[in-house]
Amino acid sequence: MASAAAPSRGGAAPAAPAVAVPGTPLLKTSNRGLLMVGVMGAMIMQILDTTIANVALPHMTTALGATTDTITWVLTSYIIATAIALPATGWLSDRLGSRNLFLGAVGGFIIASMLCGTALSLGEMVAFRILQGVFAAFIGPLSQTAMIDISAPEDQAKAMSIWGMGVMVGPILGPVLGGYLTDNFNWRWCFYVNLPVGLLTFAILWFLLPSRPKATRNFDFTGFIFLGIAVASFQLMLDRGQEQDWFGSWEIIIEGLIAIAALWVALIHLTTAKKPLFDRHLFKNRNLVMGMFFMIIIGISTMAPMALLPSMLQQLFGYSVVQTGMMMAPRGVGVLVTMALGARLMSRIDTRWMIAVGLVIFAWSLKMMSGWSLEIDSWFVISSGFIQGLGMGLVFMPLNALAFATLDQRYRTDGSSLLNLMRSIGQSAGISMVTVFLARNIQTSHADLAQHITEKTLPGVNLGQIDQFGMGSDAIMGMVDGMINKQAAMIAYIDDFYLMACITLFVLPLLLLIQRPKGKIEVVHAE
Repeated sequence: MASAAAPSRGGAAPAAPAVAVPGTPLLKTSNRGLLMVGVMGAMIMQILDTTIANVALPHMTTALGATTDTITWVLTSYIIATAIALPATGWLSDRLGSRNLFLGAVGGFIIASMLCGTALSLGEMVAFRILQGVFAAFIGPLSQTAMIDISAPEDQAKAMSIWGMGVMVGPILGPVLGGYLTDNFNWRWCFYVNLPVGLLTFAILWFLLPSRPKATRNFDFTGFIFLGIAVASFQLMLDRGQEQDWFGSWEIIIEGLIAIAALWVALIHLTTAKKPLFDRHLFKNRNLVMGMFFMIIIGISTMAPMALLPSMLQQLFGYSVVQTGMMMAPRGVGVLVTMALGARLMSRIDTRWMIAVGLVIFAWSLKMMSGWSLEIDSWFVISSGFIQGLGMGLVFMPLNALAFATLDQRYRTDGSSLLNLMRSIGQSAGISMVTVFLARNIQTSHADLAQHITEKTLPGVNLGQIDQFGMGSDAIMGMVDGMINKQAAMIAYIDDFYLMACITLFVLPLLLLIQRPKGKIEVVHAE
């Protein structure tokens, strides 16, 4: 039995009761609306930092004395640290109290962000990003759990829609904000911007955030270490695979073998240990397990297009960083529209049908993108992005609600940690996958197109007499090669979009494996 936590300081509500009273929130607070703003502020701040630094990497390279190859560790270190720390969220929440851990995570994230902004070398930046990633790992699951806990059962679907908006919109706003700050101020402001937002968020949480009761719970160091090794090795393999020619490199082979071996040991330990890292009852809940699987697919299919579009729009179409961000913003508008409608629709129709419709709309938008060419204007990007956002909104929020719908409230934090971990792994896998296909398809398409370059495809150019232009012949052939490169790259992007559409449609039948709770869809205490 969990022991009750002492009343929190700063005017916050007391610790949560062991069991929620039907029709009332598990956690009570004096101002639920303002607390939601604080929780969402913390989560969006954390989500933004996964993408806001991407556009500033070229500027960091010179300032930190790094190279093009090593500067990517600024991104990799953050991702790996977050993935490794995520499984410990549930234990720390029980041990320290959810309020204390949330406040500590937000405060630590602010400090780490300021340190990142003051970094003078690549080593310092990587160390500070690791620290930032550890604190960021706790913010995601705790924010999701808090949104559910402070909402009555009938309001939890709406709370999940609000939380989902931040998750889906954050990665879209990151490049826009990062590009603006880098162009108009300095790349260091990509980190300094967290200070005003973070302090306001911390103040709201300090005064309003209640706490779940603390609980005595042993920590499974063996399971945590092996799971952490598996996740870290897998992330390293994905992040460095393209650079090292994948399994043509012994480094990637070793990282892959370590990931497989560590995961195998972690799974065996999880199924046999008396007190494993995650309670085995979690994996007996069909909806949570299916939610974890779908989170991997969502991570792959949603993040891959967002990773491809910036480079495509800037390199092939010549748009600036800020223009690229503005053209991607309508995707977030689409998410907001369907998430606002989703909470009402969930009480009237089978939520699985909502997810199915969302997946079809999302796949349709990717099919639209697979028909692009170098002659398209910005309207094609804006319209397809808005439609894609509509589909994302219909998938993400209902899926989160279904994953928690039959889950005992005491498992919410651990369940949220697993869902966030699966989404993170899916995002990394998706980005690596499309990057690999992009690079290889560019080479293949370039070779195919070059074979068809003749005088008929180049009107006015006599290839047999091109040497008469002397040094100008090199310029002509360079121009021709540049045209081939652009066309080959466009074909490769189209192939990636089509692949994402196929993957999205492939998982549709698996929705039948998700259990629909009886009555209104809401997160309730499992009997």
